[in-house]
Amino acid sequence: MFTGPIPRSLKTCVSLVKISLGNNQLTGDISQHFGAYPQLKWMSLSSNRLSGKISPNLGACTQLTALNLAQNMITGSIPPTLSKLSNLSELKLDSNHLSGEIPPEVCSLTKLSRLNLSSNKLSGSIPTQIEKLSNLELLDISWNRLSGLIPEELGACMKLHSLKINNNNFNGSLPGVVGNLASLQIMLDVSNNKLSGVLPQQLGKLGMLEFLNLSHNKFNGGIPSSFASMGSLSILDVSYNDLKGPVPTTRPFQNASASWFIPNKGLCGNISGLPPCYSIPVASHHEQKILGLLLSVVLVVGFSIVAAIVVIIMISRNNRKPQGVTTEARDLFSVWNFDGRLAFDDIVRVTEDFNDNYIIGTGGYGKVYKTQLQDGQLVAVKKLHQTEEQLDDERRFRSEMEILSQIRQRSIVKMYGFCSHPAYKFLVYDYIQQGSLHRTLENVELAKELDWQKRIALATDVSQAISYLHHECSPPIIHRDITSNNILLDTTLKAFISDFGTARILKPNSSNWSALAGTYGYIAPELSYTSVVTEKCDVYSFGVVVLELMMGKHPRDLLDGSLPREEQAILVKNILDRRPITPTTTEENSLALLIKLAFSCLESSPQARPIMREAYQTLIQ
Repeated sequence: MFTGPIPRSLKTCVSLVKISLGNNQLTGDISQHFGAYPQLKWMSLSSNRLSGKISPNLGACTQLTALNLAQNMITGSIPPTLSKLSNLSELKLDSNHLSGEIPPEVCSLTKLSRLNLSSNKLSGSIPTQIEKLSNLELLDISWNRLSGLIPEELGACMKLHSLKINNNNFNGSLPGVVGNLASLQIMLDVSNNKLSGVLPQQLGKLGMLEFLNLSHNKFNGGIPSSFASMGSLSILDVSYNDLKGPVPTTRPFQNASASWFIPNKGLCGNISGLPPCYSIPVASHHEQKILGLLLSVVLVVGFSIVAAIVVIIMISRNNRKPQGVTTEARDLFSVWNFDGRLAFDDIVRVTEDFNDNYIIGTGGYGKVYKTQLQDGQLVAVKKLHQTEEQLDDERRFRSEMEILSQIRQRSIVKMYGFCSHPAYKFLVYDYIQQGSLHRTLENVELAKELDWQKRIALATDVSQAISYLHHECSPPIIHRDITSNNILLDTTLKAFISDFGTARILKPNSSNWSALAGTYGYIAPELSYTSVVTEKCDVYSFGVVVLELMMGKHPRDLLDGSLPREEQAILVKNILDRRPITPTTTEENSLALLIKLAFSCLESSPQARPIMREAYQTLIQ
C-alpha cells in the first residue's frame, strides 16, 4: 500500500537486475523516474497510478525478459524502441491510456510468449509482421479501437494458447487459417466486432479449444458441421449474428444454453428456447382462417382456466392464514423459524432501528449488526444496503437466502431466518465471536494464538466446507468469494465460511455465465478473460487463503507467476509467519504438504487444479 512518487534516486541505480513495485498506489511520471539499466532482467510496475509516457530509455535495458506496466495511467504511444529488447518473453501494457498504432517493430521480438495490449485506445490494424512471433502463446489486444482485416499472417503463430481480439472494430471475414492454430486451448474470442461472412469450416480443427466466442458480429450462413468435432469445447457463443440452420447435436451442444444462440436469423435445434428443426408447410388462405379461429378459441379457454386457478389459489391461501397475525406483519416476513422467538420488531428494537453503534462489520453489500435477543441469544444481523441497483441487491439477497436455507455443514455459518420487505432486507445468522481470519492475522497477539496446529486444522475445515458445497450439494454451489475476510473464527479459533451474497448454484441446462464477482487478489485468473463460473474459481481462492495463512499476510508477490513453483515454495518457507512458535518436525511436514497443495490450487489453467474433494482428501490422509 505504498503511496507517493517513486524516489528519483532510482534513476541512477544502474546495477538493478529486478524491479518489483506492483500492487501499490505509487504515482509520478514514468518517463522521469526510470533510467537505463543494462543488467535489468525483470520489471513489474503494474497496478499503480503511474502516468506519463513509456520512456525510450527502456530500449537500453537489453537484458529484460519481462516488462509489466499494466493497470496504470500511462499515455502516449508504444515506442518502437522496445524492439531492442530482444530477450523479452513477456510484455504487458494493458489497462492504460495508450493510443496510436501497434508498431510493427514489436513483432521483431521473436522470444515473446505473452503480449497483452488490451484495454487501451490503440487504433490502426494488426501488423502483418505478426507472423514473426512464432513463440507467442498469449495474445490479448481486446478492448481497443483497432480496425481493418484480421491478417492471414496470424495463422503463423502456431503456439498460441489464447487469442483475444474482441471489442474492436475489425471487419471482413474470419480467416480460415485461424483453424490451423492447433495449440489454441484456453480461448478464441472475436466477439463485439464487425466481422461478416460465413464461419470457416477450418475452426472445427481446434480440437483442444475450450472457449469460443463469436458473438455480436455479422456472421451469416450456418454453424459449420465441423464444430461437432471440437471435443474440448465447453462454451460456444454465437449470439447476436445472422446465422441460420441447425445447431449441432453433439457435445457440448447437448446441454447448451439458448443464450449462446439467440438472437440469430434462423437457428434451430433440440435446445430449450430454440425452435425445432422441422419445416411447416404454408397453409392456404382458407386453412389460415380456420387455424386463426381455432387459435382464438384455444386462447380464450386457456385464459379462463388460468384465471380460475388463480382465484382458487388465492381463496386457499386466505383460508390458511395463521391466527393472530396481522396483514401488515405478514408483509414483513418471507420466512421466520427460530423456535418461534425471533420477530421483526425484536430485531429493530434491539438494534435501535439499526443504529451504527451495533455495527460489527461493513461489506460491499451491507452492514452486520451484533444483536442480543430477549432470551439472551446472540445473533448477527446482516442488513443489505439500499442502493439504486435494486435488481442486483435483490439477486444477492435471494442467492444468500436460497443457499443458506438449504445447507447445513459444521464449517458453514448457520442462518436462522431472513426478512424481505421494501423498507428492510436482512438475514439473521449465528454470531461468530472472534471475527474474521483477516482481522486475526492482522492482530499480533491473536496471530500468536493461531498456532500452526490450529492453522492446519483451519485449512482442513475450510477445504471440507468447500468440498461439501461442490460435491455434496445438488446442484453444486460455488461460493465465488472465498477470502480471509469471509472466514470467521469462534473463540476456539475454529473456522466458518460466511457471506454467500455472490454465490452461484450450478444449475443444469444453464450457461453459468456471470458478471465478475469476488475480491481482488483472490479471483481466479481465467475470470479476466471469461465469465464462465466453475468450481475451480473457488479452488484458486482457497489456494490464496492457504498461503495467506502460512505467511500471515496476503501472498501478492507470489501470484504473478514470475517465479517457478519450486522457488515460490522455498520463498514461502523462508517467510513463514514468525509470530507463532516455531513449528515442530511433524508440523513442518504438514506445512510443506499445505504449501504444495496451495500452489497446485493456484495453477493458471483451471484444468490443472485439483477438485476440492481431492484437496480435502490430501489434508486428512
